[in-house]
Amino acid sequence: MRRYVARLSEQGAAPSTSARKLAALRALFASQREHGLIAQNPADLVATPRRGSHLPRVLSAREAARLLDGIPASSHLELRDRALFELAYSCGLRAEELVSLTCSDVDHDAEQLRVEGKGRKTRILPVGEPAMAALSRYLERARPALAGPGGSVEALFLSKSGRPLGTSDVRRRLRTWVKRLGVAAGCSPHALRHSFATHLLDGGADLRTIQELLGHASVSSTQIYTRVESARLRSAYAQSHPRA
Repeated sequence: MRRYVARLSEQGAAPSTSARKLAALRALFASQREHGLIAQNPADLVATPRRGSHLPRVLSAREAARLLDGIPASSHLELRDRALFELAYSCGLRAEELVSLTCSDVDHDAEQLRVEGKGRKTRILPVGEPAMAALSRYLERARPALAGPGGSVEALFLSKSGRPLGTSDVRRRLRTWVKRLGVAAGCSPHALRHSFATHLLDGGADLRTIQELLGHASVSSTQIYTRVESARLRSAYAQSHPRA
């Protein structure tokens, strides 16, 4: 088993590929053990290859503004998409959290949002003025038309057929706007979340606050953004200092 994993590495397989193949073998041997065909699972004795730590894709503030401001507000779907991605960036939401929102989760008077995150943990988030304005326009001018007469769907964001959006719809629509506007190449809904956290850190927010806004169970999950900031500073230093 160890020789097999080593051979994969010699052939240039990524650690994630080796880990996936090892997991498949571990499951195969576990099934054989459950049926009494073998006494032990040999794959349990093989360490899973460590996956590389990749810093998340982060948009600059200018890229984020060009992307969001570039989405027009003419059609119902454009109004929806503008509100969708303004909210994603304003609140740092996961794609799953976006599609789980209902109309009752929006508090217009307090300009805040109730979000149910991982582990069914609820958090209350402030919503920025641009996102709140985009959301109000969507609710007033687009959502009633998308829901149709007598629409009773509670989901906040609806498709053109009146059904709740799925996470794949969110990713597809963002890819469409990124390509159409020619900005923020490689941007994903999670990149908007990463950008939200990084821009907060740039603006002076502390890690504990960012942790609460993101809904991380542990601050250790939030510390990746200090590495993003450190990498950005090193890059700026290398490009700007005459003796870097």
